[in-house]
Amino acid sequence: MNRTEQLKKIGNNGEWDVVVIGGGATGLGAALEATTRGYKTLLLEQSDFAKSTSSKATKLLHGGVRYLAQGDVALVREASIERGLLLKNARHLAKNLSFVIPAYSWWEGIFYTVGLKVYDWMAGRLSLGSSVHLSRKKTIEKLPGLKEDHLSAGILYHDGQFDDARLAVNLMQTIYDKGGIALNYMKVTGLKKNGGGQLGLITVEDVETGRSYVIHTKGIINATGVFVDDILEMDDPTIKRKIVASQGVHLVLDRSFLPGENALMIPKTSDGRVLFAVPWHNKIVVGTTDNPVNEISLDPVAMEKEIKFILETAGQYLEKTPTRADVKSVWAGLRPLAKPEKSEKTKEISRNHKIMVSATGLVTILGGKWTTYRKMGEDVVDRLEKVKQWKPTQSVTRNLPVHGSAEKLDENDPLYYYGSDAAEVKNLPGAKEVLSNSLGIVKAQVLWAVRTEMAHTVEDVLARRTRALFLDAEEALRVAPRVAAIMAEETGKDKQWEEQQVRSFHELARTYQLQ
Repeated sequence: MNRTEQLKKIGNNGEWDVVVIGGGATGLGAALEATTRGYKTLLLEQSDFAKSTSSKATKLLHGGVRYLAQGDVALVREASIERGLLLKNARHLAKNLSFVIPAYSWWEGIFYTVGLKVYDWMAGRLSLGSSVHLSRKKTIEKLPGLKEDHLSAGILYHDGQFDDARLAVNLMQTIYDKGGIALNYMKVTGLKKNGGGQLGLITVEDVETGRSYVIHTKGIINATGVFVDDILEMDDPTIKRKIVASQGVHLVLDRSFLPGENALMIPKTSDGRVLFAVPWHNKIVVGTTDNPVNEISLDPVAMEKEIKFILETAGQYLEKTPTRADVKSVWAGLRPLAKPEKSEKTKEISRNHKIMVSATGLVTILGGKWTTYRKMGEDVVDRLEKVKQWKPTQSVTRNLPVHGSAEKLDENDPLYYYGSDAAEVKNLPGAKEVLSNSLGIVKAQVLWAVRTEMAHTVEDVLARRTRALFLDAEEALRVAPRVAAIMAEETGKDKQWEEQQVRSFHELARTYQLQ
């Protein structure tokens, strides 16, 4: 896991079988798939793993109740199966979560119950539990904090929940465990053809040092999510854009707004979108998706109208009405949607992934979602084998445990999400030095992040190795100087680096706070 050693391998390692561009859910899934099939595999990420969309999801592993309503049966079936597999393969990060849909009429209760019974059936033996129609009284018991006015009944159903950025980090470690290499802060700057007109060379810049590398490879997978068009244009500057993006905004509230163990799901808000209020790391994440945006960036900022919409909508259903002052953190993530042939609203565009192949042999995967990351990796490597006319190989990821997977530890232990690594983290110096009481962060986690999880910046540690920035931006800001000092001491960086890191983190964290 030493980056300097891995960079030497890039310079001296001859030709790669597969280079995957992109270190989010899609790229990590593809790289793990290629590595475990025996291909010499390298993954390159321009920033940090899961820096963009893949750390800013709703934290749900779901078949997609709303996709069923849209008639996308194949996607729901596939996602339900993949959800079940991930709950087995990453037991420390993924769990079964009960959701309750409140019904405000007799007919609504029947309608949702029937639909959710179909949802259960589609998951087959990987179902997480049966949907149940609840009386008004039972609904209130299951969702303490829900407004009781006009409530008729409720429907309880099961879906999965996970920690997106932690899964990304563990997937990166799994790639290493299986013999591949995944590097962050390596920006692809160009693609070049070999003598046969096929892409065979990639130019890359190490963002940390500015050093350039030329990498030889037999196959390239473009798995860059909302940035796939940037790579496609390197291959063909005349190509039409293939991605449209929708923005999802999430607000984090204190657990007191929904103190039970179950999540609230509103299938149809005033503008037809879905709203979730989900317990996560002892907070409540409230959010929605599907607001089309034109501008694509690594750090999108939540739109004011979306913040107001979420607060107002949540206030219609929660006994305790949330205000701006109650928001601990706010974040926005972009969803990469494969552009349809005709114009459609983003909420109606299928979440199915699509694979396209250019004349130069570049294999690009578009769309998709976290829940189906493994299947996306399997499909894109299958396609690469066909394109390159390689002998087909069998996928082995279906039952492959993710690094750290273990019977889940006690969730009251703040280090439970390290799974089988938790004991080693606790054995590091600083296991007893508490950096944040409210978030349960200790010095040992910073050391672990630097030594084994390829964290290079304060943001890497506080946003994605721990989830401090996403849970409580003000608390993350408070501990940032101490985190910078620990990292500087561990890596031999000077005071100037420390101060620059704190400044950069402060600028970012301000966008996670409501001013």
